[in-house]
Amino acid sequence: MSKEAAKNKEYTAKDIQILEGLEPVRQRPGMYIGSTGPEGLHHLIWEVVDNCLDEAIGGHAKNIEIVLMHNNRTSVEDDGRGIPVDIHQKTKKSALETVLTTLHAGAKFSEKTYQMSGGLHGVGVSVVCALSKYMKAEVCRGGNLYSLEFKQGKAIGKLKKEKTCKKTGTKITFEPDETIFTTNDKFDIKKITNHLRQQAYLTKGIKIRIRDERREPHFTYSFYFEGGVLSYLRYLVRGYETSNPSPFFVQQKKENFELEVAFQYTNEIDAYEESFTNNIFTREGGYHLVGFRTALTRSINSYARKNEFFKEKDENLTGDDVREGLIAVVAIRIPGPQFEGQTKARLGNQEVKPIVEQVVGEAILDYFEKYPQDAKLIIEKCVLASLARKAAKAAKQTVLRKGLLEGLSLPGKLADCINRKSEESEIFIVEGDSAGGSAKSARDRRSQAILPLRGKILNIEKSRIDKVLASQEIRSLVIAMGTAIADDFNIEKLRYHKIIIMTDADVDGAHIRTLLLTLFFRYFKEIIDRGYLYIAQPPLYKVQKGRQSEYAYSEEQKISIMEKFREDSSAKISKKIKPIKKQKDEGEEEEAGEEKISGASIQRYKGLGEMNTEQLWETTMDPYRRVLKKVFIEDGKAADRIFDILMGNEVLPRKKFIQTFAKGVKNLDI
Repeated sequence: MSKEAAKNKEYTAKDIQILEGLEPVRQRPGMYIGSTGPEGLHHLIWEVVDNCLDEAIGGHAKNIEIVLMHNNRTSVEDDGRGIPVDIHQKTKKSALETVLTTLHAGAKFSEKTYQMSGGLHGVGVSVVCALSKYMKAEVCRGGNLYSLEFKQGKAIGKLKKEKTCKKTGTKITFEPDETIFTTNDKFDIKKITNHLRQQAYLTKGIKIRIRDERREPHFTYSFYFEGGVLSYLRYLVRGYETSNPSPFFVQQKKENFELEVAFQYTNEIDAYEESFTNNIFTREGGYHLVGFRTALTRSINSYARKNEFFKEKDENLTGDDVREGLIAVVAIRIPGPQFEGQTKARLGNQEVKPIVEQVVGEAILDYFEKYPQDAKLIIEKCVLASLARKAAKAAKQTVLRKGLLEGLSLPGKLADCINRKSEESEIFIVEGDSAGGSAKSARDRRSQAILPLRGKILNIEKSRIDKVLASQEIRSLVIAMGTAIADDFNIEKLRYHKIIIMTDADVDGAHIRTLLLTLFFRYFKEIIDRGYLYIAQPPLYKVQKGRQSEYAYSEEQKISIMEKFREDSSAKISKKIKPIKKQKDEGEEEEAGEEKISGASIQRYKGLGEMNTEQLWETTMDPYRRVLKKVFIEDGKAADRIFDILMGNEVLPRKKFIQTFAKGVKNLDI
């Protein structure tokens, strides 16, 4: 018998596994909630809340309450109709148990019950049940209170009829299974309030209340908005200088279709759009967003040509031109949405595009006729964006023709590593030749590259690509990374999978770090998204007593080391603190801020150049001992706003920000 025949003989019916109930969810949770990290953990709350919102969208609920408890449990309650509790004809179990323990079971497949629902996969709450160590469902319905408990997706006990209740609704209490969620993260109240604020804007007339019982005093927040998508747009544009005073808004209901679109232009360079389907945030857009963009570009070009804004007959604005500075919200409600994946990141209904395109296109032209001054301001802004784009393209082509970004030669100041495998290579971006020299001497030449930058790089916030490419320091960085920039950016050509910003622990170092973070956020965001950008954390102090020495990376760690030395010391403690003299080569020493220990000294590092080669290696560059902070984007919109405040042209918002948060800054060296 051949080897192939032997293999086929071994593969029989007994090798086919049939997973029953919710076991597939427990074995492959990522297929249903995206991940078992923080995003997946919070997705449990979103799934339960989505069910409550479906009741509200259908006109059956007015209130939703979310409670975060001390024992890692969370409850979500609404005042809707309550999940049915009568016996299901097919399963011979209560409808409540059937819904919570069976995939693809629920009323959302029937348009009679939910005409427009977000959870049309029918796996929402059952997935929460499967991934919970404990879950309890309580239903007020028909004047009675019913309850049923679950463990890891299976009912424990029978449906209980506990007492009478005058209201109606459903309450789900669950505790995530720690064997599924490997992260140590807990539910983040900020993330939850941001998400639920967004949902309250999208569902006019619904009151959402959040209570965090994990802190004292209890944190409570309530949201209630009557303006819907238009109110949400006003929330998104707050703090920005707008170009058109009158925001655009259209709301239309047609047969089984509802659409709300609002937008306004700001004096920014980047566009920001959010799209929703049945209140589900479609992070990656979809055909509703495509329809909106097409309508926007076509309508603006049509109006501009009709009213002779163009100098040339064949002149046309591109999609990028008309979206510069745009903040827009597109919300659609349709029966039978087709999402790509359980996390519903993108809407796949192609029939949506022409509907959105027609409704929005007609509404924009009506808006322009009603507000001709706003139309003029918008089109002038778009035309200016087009001219700037063409100028930037010409400048970019000039740079490319010179071969400066072609990768023909690496910058002379770059001390490259020997290894050519990106996944095994890292580059340190350091400030100045002094720190660069120390880093070059300290590094492991096999895998570590060093790129020193001269002074502070260009503040690229508000700068277009032509000005960015005119900066010698930025060009050196782009060439060293190998990815090119802007339209030519290619993450696959990145030469290092660890890009480490290593600056001094003083105000100038912090400023340089912020300038570099701004550059990466605006032009190399995918590098951050892939997890390739890091910040080195050199020590703040060296605490030494005799031959013993330890490094401290924070004030708390410094105090802890001093306490340790005190316990080990038999010497008398002087109650009077005497200043310690400054050393010549080893940096600046300072007082301990506590009772002095005989023979102990504290050295404060402010610059990387203050360390000798051995110290820099063992504290900041040695992969086995160093401390690196990975840069990631938790909230893109919030990050965009912070960069605009800190690095933009407007002084007043920055002044207000500094006044608000200055008292909370630690280790600030003036």
